[in-house]
Amino acid sequence: MEEKNNLKTAILGATGLVGQRFLQLLDGHPWFDVTTVTGSDRTVGGLYGDTVQWRLESPPNRKIANLTIHATVPDNVDADIVFSALPTAQSLKIEEEFAEAGYPVVSNSAAHRMESDVPLMNPEVNFSHLSIIDEQRRKRKWDGAIVTNPNCTTAVLTLSLKPIAENFGLKSVVMSSMQAASGAGYPGVASLDIIDNIIPFIFEEEEKVQRETRKILGRVNQSSNVKVSASCHRVPVIDGHTEAVFVETVKAATPEEIASSMTEFKAEPQTLKLPTAPEQPVVVRSEQDRPQPRFDRSEGKGMSVVVGRIRSDSVFDGVKYAAIGHNTVRGAAGCAVLIAESMKSQGYI
Repeated sequence: MEEKNNLKTAILGATGLVGQRFLQLLDGHPWFDVTTVTGSDRTVGGLYGDTVQWRLESPPNRKIANLTIHATVPDNVDADIVFSALPTAQSLKIEEEFAEAGYPVVSNSAAHRMESDVPLMNPEVNFSHLSIIDEQRRKRKWDGAIVTNPNCTTAVLTLSLKPIAENFGLKSVVMSSMQAASGAGYPGVASLDIIDNIIPFIFEEEEKVQRETRKILGRVNQSSNVKVSASCHRVPVIDGHTEAVFVETVKAATPEEIASSMTEFKAEPQTLKLPTAPEQPVVVRSEQDRPQPRFDRSEGKGMSVVVGRIRSDSVFDGVKYAAIGHNTVRGAAGCAVLIAESMKSQGYI
């Protein structure tokens, strides 16, 4: 999978935080070449480098900086693959227009995630769900497609759960999250609200985690019957969502067996050596005080989930552990890029 394919790539909503992360991750990508960026009416017509308020560590390369920002309409885009970083309110209609016009759209938005004919993908967890694209195209009579990545918290949770589900089965999952400020976008949470504070509410987050987890862990067109309960909190961390996870398994498992299943876990993206797939999807730490977002969020270039403190639980008939994942990489743009690579590997692009 080393060949250079030069697929023309468009980023919808490229000026926002997730749009910027898309551009950063696609810089030098062996398959996808960003040729089009779109933005709001206020930014249309400007050069990307002159217009965007760049918020990531390294600035965009010269080629991206010199791209003209276009309006977000299909007629303005010439691309083989489209990544959507649009706000949910805008994405519902616009993404459908692009798919109807023949574009494969990989969306970071929540707008289409729970539609029965739209794959909700975390590629190592439910690679086979891409086959739902065939049903979508038949049902909607379009040549394009819409595929979505999960909510950032769900992405971290489901990747950590997959080895457990495969080896021991799942009855119930309780998850309490400590979510980074960047998950709220830019400018996000006001500084006087989040500094020296924890906010125990994120709008619709718990509901998203609960329903999306069941869809991802289920079969094609059939959600899992695992019980999922989530409690979500915003904390004063820049990047990296931390999750305390309590799992009741079908088959009894020791913490050592759970850790071994996570360490040994590989899936189709690793077998196919997809460019964005981390070599180790789930990394297990043995230290008593790990994982920590400052030290572990960039594991696998931000695409791995790091797990630690795996231990038996006296209430649930199972185990509990801590997990960390990078919310704008594995939880957003990086997952979407891996989805697009998975689509290409199966002939959907």
